[in-house]
Amino acid sequence: MFHHVTVLKEESVKGLNIRPDGIYVDCTLGGAGHSELIASQLGPSGRLIAFDQDETALANARIRLASYEKVVTLVKSNFRYLKQALREVGVPEQDGCPQVDGVLFDLGVSSPQLDEADRGFSYNHDADLDMRMDRDEPLTAKTIVNEWDEREIADILRDYGEEKFARKIAANIVKARQKAPILKTGELAEIIKSSIPAATRRTGPHPAKRSFQALRIAVNDELGAFQDALEQAIDCVGPGGRIAVITFHSLEDRICKQTFASELASCSCPPDFPVCVCGGGDGRLKLTPRKPIVPTEAELEANPRARSSKLRIAEKLAKAGS
Repeated sequence: MFHHVTVLKEESVKGLNIRPDGIYVDCTLGGAGHSELIASQLGPSGRLIAFDQDETALANARIRLASYEKVVTLVKSNFRYLKQALREVGVPEQDGCPQVDGVLFDLGVSSPQLDEADRGFSYNHDADLDMRMDRDEPLTAKTIVNEWDEREIADILRDYGEEKFARKIAANIVKARQKAPILKTGELAEIIKSSIPAATRRTGPHPAKRSFQALRIAVNDELGAFQDALEQAIDCVGPGGRIAVITFHSLEDRICKQTFASELASCSCPPDFPVCVCGGGDGRLKLTPRKPIVPTEAELEANPRARSSKLRIAEKLAKAGS
């Protein structure tokens, strides 16, 4: 059973400003919570294209979205191939680029992937070191841990996990694998734990959390894929269309914030205005609203995994300077 609690569902879909006859893209299908809400607001001429690399998620969506099958197209693909995939499913083009009315990203690993022991994402379940979102891809966490050199592992842990003990952890991984390959999540979690001072382990999250996050990001090239896809989404969204992005950690949010900022129209509105109304400058986007949306206390109580999430929404301007 694929059970996933959708984060910021109402806020993100509302932010897309759905038109019944519009074309929308859910780049991160997951448990299909966002897709279902989008599809429910489409008319017979509307369309939703939903992406996922995980066949389990796609199989669940075929069931959950069965009543919307006439308006929903499911695509098994990494969202970094957004333009190509949209062309392949027949989305109309303008100026050589597929044109849609909205794109949604809900980044990170879905709850079922974390909770299913055999996926190897979690330090709470002993399983093979895998961490692939797409099981057809060759690179696994086992390969990185056992074959990459110490400096590469340390760089991953520092850059993707913001782990301040990255060098010590990497050194201990290399030392351990010289005796025998590291094959299980439990083994790796113990190596990480032993590399972190006891005083540090007594506070904060599980000592392996940052390192496991870093390996997952590296295995799936999550940040590179997101950067590629977000730039393509900005190209593909038509005038008045919107891009909604839900992030769960600072690395993703930084990419989103900086990419949006690089495309923003210059704004002369007072800082306390919730949305831009001046339409100044020559950028392609405006933020709606200016600041990220975060979960309510009620949502956090119901779903603690939503705690670090942020929602940023940008609207494509009708033309530069408008």
